This record gives sequence, structure tokens and C-alpha cells, in this order.
Amino acid sequence: MTEVIPVEVEHDCKFNGWVRWLFTTNHKDIGTLYLVFSFVMFLIGGVMALIIRAELFQPGLQLIEPNFFNQMTTVHGLIMVFGAVMPAFTGLANWMVPMMIGAPDMAFPRMNNWSFWILPFAFLILLGSLFMEGGGPNFGWTFYAPLSTVYSPDSTALFVFSIHIMGMSSIMGAINIIVTIMNLRAPSLTYMKMPLFVWTWFITAFLLIAVMPVLAGTVTMVLTDKYFDTSFFEAAGGGDPVMFQHIFWFFGHPEVYIMILPSFGIVSAIVPAFSRKKLFGYVSMVYATASIAGLSFVVWAHHMFTTGMPVFAELFFMYCTMLISVPTGVKIFNWVATMWRGALTFETPMLFALTFIILFTIGGFSGLMLAIIPADFQYHDTYFVVAHFHYVLVTGAVFSIIAAVYYWIPKWTGYMYDTNLASWHFWCSLISVNILFFPMHFLGLAGMPRRIPDYALQFADINAIVSVGAFLFGFSQLFFLVVVVKCVRGGVPALAKPWEGAEGLEWEIASPAPYHTFSRPPKID
Repeated sequence: MTEVIPVEVEHDCKFNGWVRWLFTTNHKDIGTLYLVFSFVMFLIGGVMALIIRAELFQPGLQLIEPNFFNQMTTVHGLIMVFGAVMPAFTGLANWMVPMMIGAPDMAFPRMNNWSFWILPFAFLILLGSLFMEGGGPNFGWTFYAPLSTVYSPDSTALFVFSIHIMGMSSIMGAINIIVTIMNLRAPSLTYMKMPLFVWTWFITAFLLIAVMPVLAGTVTMVLTDKYFDTSFFEAAGGGDPVMFQHIFWFFGHPEVYIMILPSFGIVSAIVPAFSRKKLFGYVSMVYATASIAGLSFVVWAHHMFTTGMPVFAELFFMYCTMLISVPTGVKIFNWVATMWRGALTFETPMLFALTFIILFTIGGFSGLMLAIIPADFQYHDTYFVVAHFHYVLVTGAVFSIIAAVYYWIPKWTGYMYDTNLASWHFWCSLISVNILFFPMHFLGLAGMPRRIPDYALQFADINAIVSVGAFLFGFSQLFFLVVVVKCVRGGVPALAKPWEGAEGLEWEIASPAPYHTFSRPPKID
């Protein structure tokens, strides 16, 4: 006989469930909250991108005013960087790092809870600024002075406040990860036995602690210049607007690597698993990651070649930028060497990882083109730059996050995802993302400037293609939403080792060995 649960009891159960999520200190729950939040932000930022591309579908002003266009470009960039990519990586770290090192939880569980729950308020403040009189921030996500000081709307104060809260969250999360890895590892797990995902997040956490105070100082100086009559960046008062660029990019370029280093760890987990081989060159991968992090602090002014630096400074930053491609190339070589003569299978996580390797390499090559000073004078502030960093961040960071979710979600939920829908998601995303971003290279080479709501007639055809690609890519992500929701709600139970022998070190909890040895399947004549 079925037991009838009183309505009051059922209501109390639901209420207690909400309270559990609100006050949870479990690293898995907090990881889930981060991932859900980042996906919501990804959708909001994606809608803003579609508004931008709808306006740019053809020349002339059709849908929105130029000021609102500027607000969309600004908030789209801020949401994607601080609201989508970084929280997603933090969510993956919360889920996987304690399990990978044999820790019971994060070192500071209550601080972990707090570092998440201040994030939604930060982005509510940022999105709320769009509804103020005069509009939201309209000076680009890089908020260059004097656009963000003399000429900015009154909502700048809300923008600064939200950035401060985001920075606090990132610093608390980084401290938590460092202390967890250093103090809570299983006794037999030495540093050079840690999985690459743990290593990349360990290094990323130090980067966060180093650069987030720089961002906080920058936005504070912007705030005082606008509201308290200081002149840090105001030339009329003895300040220097170019100094703003130096300070911002000293934060901004390591920030780019904060958003890509965890991707390297994810791909370093997936590629060996589906190659049935140990990772080639583990030690070199660790040192390459550390080298990239270190060099990221000496390349910031390659964003500023057109500001009139001395030739010696230009050459220094050009050579350092080219040098940073060496450890990145080591990683690409190691992934390819791992796959060489492996027993490869091409499940959805592997497909996204392979796409990451190929398309991220394209983004790296276009970055090398931008590093060449005479060429950069032509490419600077054109759509070539937009194409470059979207190949790095969308086909790089975002695709690696999607790969990680497909790879680990059977372990998280106990159910296998719908492989047919996942395949549709992959192929639609792969085709549409290249329709969206690859033609932007040609727009930039032809001279189309970025951040403009209108453009000359000769750019019309390619912009129409790009906008079609944008809408296709945006709607392709609905497949991902359906796949994840179906998997969470139930389905086919996942095996203990879901990938049928592709269980890498990441499935082992605090394994005393640095690698997991795979047996190659027998050859079939």
C-alpha cells in the first residue's frame, strides 16, 4: 500500500532541500552550484552576443541604438569572462580536486560556500546597472580611461562594486584550492604524482591571487577619478590614460591564462583516457604549465603596440610573446604523442578535446601574427583580434568545459548521458562555431574595426554569414542543456568505469602511482 505523505511534510522537505543548498559546505554541492550558475550566465551573455550579431547582420542601424550596442558589448564580455568561464572552472575544481587528491572536502568549506553565494549578487548588480537612467557600462569590458571615467554613465559605481565582489570570490576560491592541495593530499600523493588537472588549477590559483588585487586597484582608481576628483588617468590633472592600459593589461593578460590553464588539465585527463595510454611527458607538461604562468606576467604590453612605446620595449614584448608559444607547443606535441599508436575511441568528450587541440592551435597561430609589431599595427582593434581571442576562449576554454562535463557527468550523476543528442550537440557546435568566428579573420584583414554598430557596405556579406553562424551556435547549446537535464533526471545507469577501460588517473582517488597503466586491446585481423 502506497504511503500518503501529508502536504505539510512534503512542503517541509522541499524547504529543507532549499536550506541545504543555501548553507551547504559539501564541495560537490558547491561545484554543482558553480556549474549551474555559469551556464545561466553563459546563456545570458549569449543572448547579448546574439543581439550584437542581429544588429550587425546588415549595414545601417536597424534594431538598437549605438549606446545600447556599447552596453551589450561591455556586459557580454564581463559576463562571459567573470560569470561563465571562471565560475565553470571553479565548479569543476570544487567537484574534482578533493576527489583526485583523496581529500574529504575543501580546506575551508564555509569560505567555499561564501565565495559562491556572493557571485549571484555581483552579477545582479551588474545586470541591474543596465536599467539605470543613462544605461549600464558602455565603455567595453576593458573599461579604458577616459571612457570609464570622464565619459561614463552614473552606473559606473555599480560596475566597480560588482567587479570588487567578483574579485573577492576569485581570491577566496584560489586560497581554498591552494590550501586544499597543499595540506589535504593523501599521504602517498607527492606533487609529481598529482593529476594534471590538479596541477593546472594549483598554478592557476597562484595566478588569481597575484592579479586580482591589480584589478581591484585599477577599478578603485577609476572610481576615485570619476567620483572623487582624483587624476590617476586624467591628463588635465597630471594623470596618464596610457598608465591605465599598463595596469589593466598587467591583470588582463595573466587573466587570459587563468581561463585556459585549467583547460589544459582537462584535455590532459581526457586524451590519455580515450587513447588507452599514459600521458606522454608528464613532467614536461607540469613545467610547461608553470612556464606559461610565469611568462604571462611579461607580455602584457603586446596589447599596446599602437600606444607609442619605445622600440626596445616593443621588441621585448614581441619576443616574450613569441617565447610563450614554446611551452604551449610542448603541450600540443605531448597530446599528439599521447594519441600516437593509441587505441583511440571517439566518444563525445574525446571529440571536444580533439576540437580543442586543433582550434586552440588556430587561435595560437593568429596570436603569433598579432605579436609581430608591423602586422599588429594593421590588425589592432579590428575583427582579426575578435576572431583570435574567441578561438582561444570559445573553442578553447568553453569547449574544454563542455568536454569535462561530458567526461565526468556519469560519475557525478550515476547515469550515462544521451549519446545521440551529445553527438548532435558536438557536430552542430563544431560547424557553427567556425561559421561564426573564422570569417572574422577576413573582416579584420580587410580593415573592419571592432565595437561598432554600423559598417561599410563591402563588409556586408561576410557579416551576414557570421551572424547566421552566431544564431546556429547559440541554438546548438540547447542540445547541451537537454542532454544535461536528461542525465540528471535519470536514464541508463552508468558503469562503475563508464568509458570501458578508459579510466585514467582521474578515476583513481589518491593513487600512489603517477600514472595509470592501460592494456591495449588485442588487434583484430
